Order: sequence, then C-alpha cells, then structure tokens
Amino acid sequence: MIWTLNSIERVSRHPKLTVVGAGPGDPELITLKAIKAISTANVILYDALVNSELLKYASSLSEKIFVGKRRGCYSYQQEQINDLIVAKAQRHGHVVRLKGGDSFVFGRGSEEIEFAQQNDLQTEIVPGISSALAVPSGQGIPLTRRHVSESFWVLTGTTKMHQLSSDILIAAQSTATIVILMGMGKLNEIVNVFSQAGKEHTPVAIIQNGTTDHEKSGFGTIQTIESVAAEQQLSSPAIIVIGDVVSNRVQLDSISKEVQIDSLIHH
Repeated sequence: MIWTLNSIERVSRHPKLTVVGAGPGDPELITLKAIKAISTANVILYDALVNSELLKYASSLSEKIFVGKRRGCYSYQQEQINDLIVAKAQRHGHVVRLKGGDSFVFGRGSEEIEFAQQNDLQTEIVPGISSALAVPSGQGIPLTRRHVSESFWVLTGTTKMHQLSSDILIAAQSTATIVILMGMGKLNEIVNVFSQAGKEHTPVAIIQNGTTDHEKSGFGTIQTIESVAAEQQLSSPAIIVIGDVVSNRVQLDSISKEVQIDSLIHH
C-alpha cells in the first residue's frame, strides 16, 4: 500500500492519538507503520530530537506543532502537551505524537497514552528504533558479545529531580554493558561512581548526535573519558556506552570519520 499526501482525506475525524517512535535521528530509520501514521494525521506534535525531514510524509493540510524541549528549555510543559493532545484530537481528529527513538524508552509515551484514554480518545502506539540500540550499533559496538558481555542495561543518567540515577550505583557493580541516556550533564558523577567500583580502566564511548550527519564520537576509559569529551567538545544529545564491548567494536565502512584516541584505551 502506498500512502500519499492526500491520505488525510480518508481519515476518520473520531478523536484519536497515535504515539509514534521516530527513531534515533537518521530519517531512513523510520518504520513503514510510522510513515503511515504521519501521512494520515490531522495534527502532528513533534519533539526536538525528531528529524524534521520526517515531516515531509505529512499531509500539506495537517497542522504541525513543535513541542520539544532541550537542556531545560521547554516550549511546552508536559501537562500542556497532554492538554494539547486532547484539545486537538477533539477538534480535528487524528493526532500523531512524534517522539525521538522509541516512545516507551524514556519518552513518556505511556503517560500521554493514559491521559488520552482518560479523555476518551482512541489510542495506538507505533514502536520506534531506540537510540540506545541503534547508536552503538552504528558505531560498530555490539551491546552483547559472547565471552565479553551477557547483557546490557539502558539507564537514564538524570532523574526527574535532576539527580544522578541511583540505578547507576548498581550498574557499576555489574559486568553488563551499560548504556546511559541523558547522562552528559552527570558525566563527572558517573565517572566517580565507576571509579569507586574499581572500573577505572573500563572502556567508554560517547556518541553525540548518533546516526545523523552531525554524529561525532570519542573513545577512552572511565579514567580518561572526561578529558576526551572536553577535547572533542562532546555534549548532549549523546549516549554513553560503558563496557568491554567498546574495545570489541567492528570497523564499518559506513562509520563517519572520527578522532581515534587509542592511546587512552587500556586493554
């Protein structure tokens, strides 16, 4: 089936919310189901980490509203977004909430679904490719590998109260690969936790703007990664990967040119 920009004309005006995962940033890492939802939306509310190229799949008749937030700068508070979803759906019909990565991985998608259901909206979820998986993979980092790592943990570095997640204290004791989202503002604290756990020489990768044309990365160890981040001017949005799998990454022809800091990695 092919969806055209006129598909919106066939959409029911019954109030409905579809929460759509837009993937990690590369506009080609979008699912067919997500494209269908976008093309049949009457209103699209999209976040800061959503690649704006995805809006080309939307009807020219649809209303597109940026509701993103970055580094504490909010165009809308979450409560306002919830109210906007309901108001737009009741007035126009199908609302697509377009969120970076996967909406149920630190995306607050479940909260928006629940609020919509409380207000008698039909609801649907379209999973997206999470940056926690895609970004390391794009750099050739296997999150699991036989004889190296049997599991991986995905954690937030910063809680709602802007504190370091207490789960990181537990993660530092594990042999699992640790993937930390929203952690750059807590990098020093993360380094201290892993250092105190005796992990000074554990390999670390930081990947900023992963899967996009603006991707850049830095590699080091718990002991050196702060210096690497400063030298490479790495900042949010970025993903931190901690574990021996970083040393087992494979070289891919598609990997962008990066600064190698092999001298800082202790094997």
